[in-house]
This record gives sequence, C-alpha cells and structure tokens, in this order.
Amino acid sequence: MSHSYVAVQWTRRKLIYDAVLLGLVLGYVLAFEGVSAALAARSGVMLERDGMLIRAFGSAAYVLLHVTLSIGPLSRLDPRFHLLLFNRRHMGVMVFVLALLHVNGWPQSLPPLGFHGALPLYHGFAPVDPWLSLLTSNRHYDDLIRFPFEALGLVGLVILFVMAATSHDFWLVNLTAPIWKAIHMAVYVAYAALVGHVLLGALQTNRSPLLSGAVLLGLAWILGLHLLSGWREWWHERRMASLVIQDGAGAPFVDVGPLESIPDGRAVVVFLAGERVAVFRDGDRVHALSNVCQHQNGPLGEGCLIDGCVVCPWHGYEYRPETGASPPPFQEKVPTFPVTIRGGRVFVGLP
Repeated sequence: MSHSYVAVQWTRRKLIYDAVLLGLVLGYVLAFEGVSAALAARSGVMLERDGMLIRAFGSAAYVLLHVTLSIGPLSRLDPRFHLLLFNRRHMGVMVFVLALLHVNGWPQSLPPLGFHGALPLYHGFAPVDPWLSLLTSNRHYDDLIRFPFEALGLVGLVILFVMAATSHDFWLVNLTAPIWKAIHMAVYVAYAALVGHVLLGALQTNRSPLLSGAVLLGLAWILGLHLLSGWREWWHERRMASLVIQDGAGAPFVDVGPLESIPDGRAVVVFLAGERVAVFRDGDRVHALSNVCQHQNGPLGEGCLIDGCVVCPWHGYEYRPETGASPPPFQEKVPTFPVTIRGGRVFVGLP
C-alpha cells in the first residue's frame, strides 16, 4: 500500500473467476428469459422482450447484491468463504453493471442483446428529459402505496456507481482507508433503498405475494447473517476478556493455553485491552501481533504463515511476525505484543 502505485495486471486466476461470474450471470438471464417465455405461453399472454429483460437484469443485480453482502459475515463464520473475499469487489462492480443495464438498457444498434431499459421504456417519450421525468412524474411521497419507488432505485444506482468507480486500491491509497471504507459502507444505504424500490414497485405493478415474500426473505437473510456473525464475535471477545489476568505490576496479560493448542503455521485470536491479537505459532516459537491488517482491516488471525510472513487472507498483504513490519519495499506495520512461554503455556501481554 505504501509502495509506488503500479496497476495490478490480470492473472489467470482472476480471469477464470471473472469468466465464471460472467457465465453464471448470463446463464441466469437466459434461464429467466426461458422461464418467462414458458409462463407467458402457458397463460396466453404476449411476452414483451424489453420488459422481460428489464426484470431479468434487475433481479440478477438484486440477487448478486445479496450474495456480495453475504460474503463478509459468512467468512467470519467459516474460513472456507475467504476465497470469495479476494474477488468480492468484482461482484460489486458486476452488480452496478447489471443495475445500469436494468435502468438504461443496451443500444439497439448492438444486437442481439439490444433492448430498452426501464428509463427509456417508461420515460423516453415524455416531453422532458427522461431523468427529469423520473424525478417529477410521481410526487406522491406522502403515500406509501403510490410512493415514487423509482427514486429509491436511483439512489441505489448512484451509490453503486460511486462504489464501482472507487473499487480499486488506487482510490484506497489516495482517499485514505477511513474515507474509502466510509464510502463503501454506503452499500447498506443502497441495499435499503433497493429493498424499498423492489417492495414498493411490487405493490404498484405486481400483486403477487411471492415477490414481496422473496424480498422479505432476502432481507431477513442479510440481517440474520450479520447479527449472527456480530453476536459470535461479541461472544468470543467477552469470553476472551474474562481470561485477562493482572500480573504483579498490574499489567494485563492473557493465558492463551498450551502451545499445542495453536495450530502450527496458524493463529488463535485473543482479546486484550480492547485489542484483537493474533497469536501465531511457528514451530516452537510464538508471535503475537494486531489482528487488523493495515490494508482494509482484514483479520490477520484468519491467515497463515507463508515463507516466514503472516499473510492476510483477504488480499495477501504480508507482515513479519517478529516485528509486525511488511517486507521491503513496503512500509506497512502492525503493532506486536510480548509473548512468553511458561510451563508449556503461552502468555501474551501488553507492549
């Protein structure tokens, strides 16, 4: 992060990941089109291709947004989801692209996908600019049933655009980590706006309870997953806080447990004086350093030791366990904590 900025080149692994993601999205859209055509033929209703593709891309963006928001808490609950964290940004950018196609469509001059999006289809024939028409054609902000749900969708789209535009380490470095993180935490504002957009839109244009039920189920999933992962971290911190002991000088330390209880090359995370501490074992040696990566606050304790360095599981940032410093030419550094081993048990204290 401190090293001179160099554009990251696409690796074979990233290309495969993006190809799989794009294939799944296209498969979803084709399946949506096929199911819609079958249902229309069964009911004898004329299928409008533009309307069908608007719903296909909109629902694809909405489903993928749920997947993206689920990766963080799932990775805290089970480390097997860490692999998805490496490319979560790609999912976020794809959510924006799908949402933009939902709103704006695809140029008719570029077959075979060319279609009108929601904006040109429903506001393209107004005597005013389509964007102005979207904001002024419905002003029933005081009526829940007739509420202008399209304005909520626009709020979500703008936030997704800002996040997609800044979804690169170049912006993380130049905006600084706190500002960058604050911007990207706005994804929850976008999610709330899009939940309202879909729910209120369903009340006005689709009387089937299935859509509303699916939206509420997705909301319950996201809330439940975040509450569960947050509760688990709180419980773990509280349990570790109860293990803090005061030595003769009044300095707190933690009895981590037997040396063998720490997997070789891995870590256990303890809680000391308000700080999460990652305690790594390297054979008969033990090192303790802050659990918070300097890149994006990733959990170092969920990483591992590779070639003598602690490697963050999120984006691969490395730190020397003895000093907490990144190997040259990088200059990041995390705090370290003193470790002693007495009677085969590991004790970690304050610096």
